[in-house]
Amino acid sequence: MEGRGSAVNTPASRPVTRKSKSYGRSCVEAPSYFWQTPGHLTVLKVPTSRGAAKSQIITNKVDPEHIALLVKNEWKLSYVTPLHHFRHTQLKSYAKHLSAFIVAEKQQGVAVEVGLDAGFKVTFTAVLGLAETDEDAETVFIQIQSKPVFAAAADAPKVVWRGWLTCVNGDPEYLRSLPPDFVSLPLFCTSGPESLTNLVKSWFERAFDCNFGSLALNSSTLNWLAALWTGCHPACNIRYLKLSWSLPTEPPLDVLYTVNPQDAWELWNSIHPQENTDDRIDIKDVQAFMSGMETHFFRHFKIHLSAGTLLKVSTALGSAHHDGKIKIGNSDYITTLLALLTECALLKMPT
Repeated sequence: MEGRGSAVNTPASRPVTRKSKSYGRSCVEAPSYFWQTPGHLTVLKVPTSRGAAKSQIITNKVDPEHIALLVKNEWKLSYVTPLHHFRHTQLKSYAKHLSAFIVAEKQQGVAVEVGLDAGFKVTFTAVLGLAETDEDAETVFIQIQSKPVFAAAADAPKVVWRGWLTCVNGDPEYLRSLPPDFVSLPLFCTSGPESLTNLVKSWFERAFDCNFGSLALNSSTLNWLAALWTGCHPACNIRYLKLSWSLPTEPPLDVLYTVNPQDAWELWNSIHPQENTDDRIDIKDVQAFMSGMETHFFRHFKIHLSAGTLLKVSTALGSAHHDGKIKIGNSDYITTLLALLTECALLKMPT
């Protein structure tokens, strides 16, 4: 996992800063407070159209072992502001600093998952090939291993936490407007105990003067995913389309709406015909698609889904939840999902 990280460069050539301490803010010289400085970047706007989802054999350009780490797991989403003086050539060093930081924090009484040994092994790995443009920085995968307290000496450490930072098809004007000593990897996905997630975030904030925030997925984003994934059905059987709503009744009413994938696709095709030479999808198409399904539901159950909140969308290609949790079910469409989530992360950042 570690070996590939040392050969990767960030999108632009940046000076390396010497380190003087074992962990924390020592990875950079002076705090930049970049995320607190408004008004000097390209203003991002919510797109009203985007390209249709297209299948690609992602393992032709990304190590299959790396892809295997990203699919099937459930990931909790956050956004992170640009990293000051972050360099892909220093990943091994970052792993040592983060490991030392976690041990030091635990020794000072910070709660870490019960049952873990004091020792932690951290690895940083560059996941080469997910970047779609020259402006995108390469994805960085982080893994933390530890032994249970009562494990035998011969027992191998177990993985206790995983996370990754990525930027896929990030807004090119925004990325080009960054000062030269910043790297943008705005989407942060984590799987593991919240205590370790908080420690990792704390170390990044100290080391690279960045800021993290939660990344919930609003109804508009979930609507987009429902339409994009449904449009993939002819090429890749999505098997089902499940939509979960919460209605503001007393008590609240939760509705799980499972749609036959062929029926869903036929509705989508009536709005955005497959033979259409323009592969751009407009937000009005998405709204019409969701309205059609809500109308069908009302016809049978006399319930207005539009009065509620869409909480979750799932197909065989993946799932996404309003509270910022995702699962990647099919790597062939991972670029479409990560591009949309990168956009969400960039739009969520403070300005």
